[in-house]
Amino acid sequence: MAIRQITIVGTGLIGGSLGLALRQRGFDGTVIGCDKPEVLETAVARSAIDRGATDVKEASRGSDVVVFATPVRVIFSLLEKLKPALAADTLVTDTGSTKGELVEYVRLLFGQAASERMLPSHPMAGKEQGGIENADSQLFRDAPWLITPLNINQRYTGRQLEYIEMLTSIGARIVNLEPERHDRLCAWISELPQMISTALASLLCDELSVDEAQIGGRALRDMTRLARSPYSMWGDVAMTNTPNLEKALQRFEQEIAHLRENLRGPGLREMFENANQFGKR
Repeated sequence: MAIRQITIVGTGLIGGSLGLALRQRGFDGTVIGCDKPEVLETAVARSAIDRGATDVKEASRGSDVVVFATPVRVIFSLLEKLKPALAADTLVTDTGSTKGELVEYVRLLFGQAASERMLPSHPMAGKEQGGIENADSQLFRDAPWLITPLNINQRYTGRQLEYIEMLTSIGARIVNLEPERHDRLCAWISELPQMISTALASLLCDELSVDEAQIGGRALRDMTRLARSPYSMWGDVAMTNTPNLEKALQRFEQEIAHLRENLRGPGLREMFENANQFGKR
């Protein structure tokens, strides 16, 4: 059965970009948004959605796919509210940054049907500034879109396969991962860089005046670009992937200490050589 109606819960940067990308690639079904009234108004004006509703049940009525483009902990409360109204063949998916807690919650919520009802996913795309105003139809082009099925060996349903094909059509590169591996990898490749940038910018805010900070060049701008990202997103990530992020930060602390101890030693050259090799890869 073809997907004819999609609900996007959370029509900000990611959800709005998904709606724009689907339209650009020729999806001629209905796209419904669920968000605050002012966000929905902008999303409709930008043609990211056809219409919107502030209530998740109303927004999801009759949809073949419901995409949660919200922080992970928001999904918990909304999905529990939505479940009684969901049709048995409606596919639920998400764009959340962490998967461990979500997968466990979905298993409890849907029981034996969980692997068919839910397809957890995570696009590795974004900007440091969110909101529907910054939504971009090209956001997912050539970007990895991580699929983390509840059972890595499961056979996808027809609707799951069709949704994955839609993601491919907007330019995303599909990568399948176990939820646990997803959270471990993302702690290193996504969350650690964000936390480093945030910590650096917070430190510089205390150490430098506005005039002194303006002397900084490209290196400073590059290193603090991510620091403009909102706590509303990253606080949720830290709370739902704490053990993995703690391990990554502890390892980084050790590396910083090693660097400090080798400012006049041979270890500094070795670190630069390793860093250069990683950059080339």
